[in-house]
Amino acid sequence: MVKHQPLQVYERQLCLSCLTGIYGCRWKRYQRSHDDSSKWECSWFLILCSSFLLLLVWSYFWWEAHNDYNEFNWLLYNRSGEWSDGTVPILTTTLVGFSYTAFLMILAFCHIALGQQLNLYWIHKIGVLAVLLTTITGVVSIDDLWRDEWDIVLISLQSTGPFLHIGAVAAVTALGWLVAGQVVRGDRTRFQVLLLLVYLFVLLALYLAPFAISSPCIMDRADLKTRPAVIGRRGAPMISNNGTPTEKTYFKTLRRTTDVARLFPKRQHDDASLFNWTEIRSLSAGLWFLRDDPYWTVQFMSTKDRNRAGNQTVCSLLELLRLATRTNRSVIFSLRRPPPQHPRYQLWIKDVQKTIQRSGIQSEQVMWTLDWYRKTVRAAVPLLQQTSEERLPVEELKERSSHTLSLHYSQATVREISRSNVSLNVYPVNEPWLYSVLWCSGVQSVSSDAPQILRKVPHPIWIMSPDEYCLIWITSDLISAAIVIGIFIFQKWRMSGMRSYNPEQIMLSAVVRRPSRDVNIMKEKLIFSEINNGVSSTDELSIYTEHGYEGYTRDGISR
Repeated sequence: MVKHQPLQVYERQLCLSCLTGIYGCRWKRYQRSHDDSSKWECSWFLILCSSFLLLLVWSYFWWEAHNDYNEFNWLLYNRSGEWSDGTVPILTTTLVGFSYTAFLMILAFCHIALGQQLNLYWIHKIGVLAVLLTTITGVVSIDDLWRDEWDIVLISLQSTGPFLHIGAVAAVTALGWLVAGQVVRGDRTRFQVLLLLVYLFVLLALYLAPFAISSPCIMDRADLKTRPAVIGRRGAPMISNNGTPTEKTYFKTLRRTTDVARLFPKRQHDDASLFNWTEIRSLSAGLWFLRDDPYWTVQFMSTKDRNRAGNQTVCSLLELLRLATRTNRSVIFSLRRPPPQHPRYQLWIKDVQKTIQRSGIQSEQVMWTLDWYRKTVRAAVPLLQQTSEERLPVEELKERSSHTLSLHYSQATVREISRSNVSLNVYPVNEPWLYSVLWCSGVQSVSSDAPQILRKVPHPIWIMSPDEYCLIWITSDLISAAIVIGIFIFQKWRMSGMRSYNPEQIMLSAVVRRPSRDVNIMKEKLIFSEINNGVSSTDELSIYTEHGYEGYTRDGISR
């Protein structure tokens, strides 16, 4: 009598070969394994997951920080003295790193779903580690250089939170297939129990997450207030035909936005207020815009607009106010006091007052934000809109006769301010999603570098009533729970069904059903042993040769 192991039938599995080849450089069939992954490889899988999640947060941060790219570039310029768009290399490396780790994550999940052993190739290990360290370095650097910008993440969640919640529920629900496959396989181990508990905890936390989501756009449409007015901040620099000149008067030097280095090379680092008007008027205020293309808009300009921008000069405050008068626009003053050595150091407030009166602009159209000599200014021009740039108690605001606040979006607490009957202007607001959130919050006006973009937002990007959101929330949770339960039941049935069959019967039936040209019969493990009666192995194998199987005998190969 001869004992033997069943013949194994192998098919060409190109998809599986690509998965194991790309992930672990295991292109040969015999290199694959259904054994459990080693603790070392599991550790690398956790490192891969950590890199992916950190890059996900990092990518989300830079996606929402698009509102403040201009501020970031100015921050770099003030430190280095050289203008460059620092967001380009950051966004490029972030996109490459995120795509790379996301691709490896997909391959890893496919390995787990197919029961293949995880074995990350050493080149990928170096790549994942490099991505992780680079991202950590970026996070630490931004925290040191631009710490206030982290507020944009919390504010953006007011706009994206409801949709991120649904996406997270869908993603975790899909992961239920892998979790169920691990839990129902074999005997219960500590790992399987822990995995199940962690999964259920995450799923339950997501189901209840809307209790912590607060968005001003979850409101009744009848309560939506008037559309906030849009004010061009610093002359609306993204609009090159009228914003470029007025931008120069705000910054300390003229080096960045004029050709002062060409005309006055020894004075390029001097304070702008130390130049007389004739010298300032001789500078070009538009060539830098065409050269640096700070907002990536030059390519969309016509030849006429480019010539016009290239010939621009720095406009005076009087010209700006007269322009506002002709177009019936309001003006927010954000002036900077000249240095002590300036001859008009003590008289600059009076100079500004005289300029306002000469321009002919209505006093009600001017929002005065300066705290210097506020009482004097109020006495001389009582109709000026007294505006504060500090979050002060309501009593102090009333004492200053300030009825308007101009605050950074991270400092604006709209509900508290609305109850005190104080108008609120928020800056800088360049993205439609932020404008929509502030609109739903009841803000009266916003200051923007890109008013041409916000003017195209006729209504908030999204708005839904609390009842509608509650219905969407409960429905998505119920659908997710039903799918997860169905996945676990199906995986349990699938595993129990597979264990009820003899593996030899499954392989032999596969041979019978498939044409011989589509099946490669491999002779990997065929062990013979004679028992007591000395029966010839050749005789015992005759039943297999009738079906075309190959067999090994002690003397050679019989067919």
